[in-house]
Amino acid sequence: MSVNPMAYEAQFFGFTPQTCMLRIYIAFQDYLFEVMLVVESVILKKLDGIPGCKISPSQIRKSTEKFLLFMKGHFDKLFSKMEEVLLQLVLNIPENVLLPEDKVHEQYSYSKEQFQALQDETRQLQEQYRAEASAGQALQAELEEQKAVQAELEKILQWFDGLENSCREHGTGNFKESLVFLTQNSKKLQEVLKDVEEKSKKIKKHDQLS
Repeated sequence: MSVNPMAYEAQFFGFTPQTCMLRIYIAFQDYLFEVMLVVESVILKKLDGIPGCKISPSQIRKSTEKFLLFMKGHFDKLFSKMEEVLLQLVLNIPENVLLPEDKVHEQYSYSKEQFQALQDETRQLQEQYRAEASAGQALQAELEEQKAVQAELEKILQWFDGLENSCREHGTGNFKESLVFLTQNSKKLQEVLKDVEEKSKKIKKHDQLS
């Protein structure tokens, strides 16, 4: 059997030419075996009707098998020639013939160098796309961070606005003076808190001793 893959022919026919030839070979071989069995059965019936015949069925079987081998040898030689003719002249698509679905290759044909250049360009575009996608992700993360910072700043501004309004309600119009006032009061509160903590510690210590 031919070892040529004949992939283009398989694309056109839907099966490989070698598979077709193998099926034909098996079909002819099976038919030859069936014919030999029929011939053998006919011979046995003819001999059975001859009085005094000394030829046994086993001898008939040996002769049939010998003749089958002879026929199979000649059949293999003839089939080899038939296979060569069919694969070259019947089941073969010439190199200058394009299938309808492959006409686009004729219209947009590329050399090996051009195809390699296209592959290189495609690879570069893929790398550029990955780099741009990575940069886009970094910008998106930075934008989210800026949004978070902006939200915090807006909270601080709202707090200052509320503080300024509170100062105005209490008769302090200058925000700077109000901030100084709050700072001083905060320090006084810290001193008072510290004094209270010290006195609390002394009272607890006195309670433990008593």
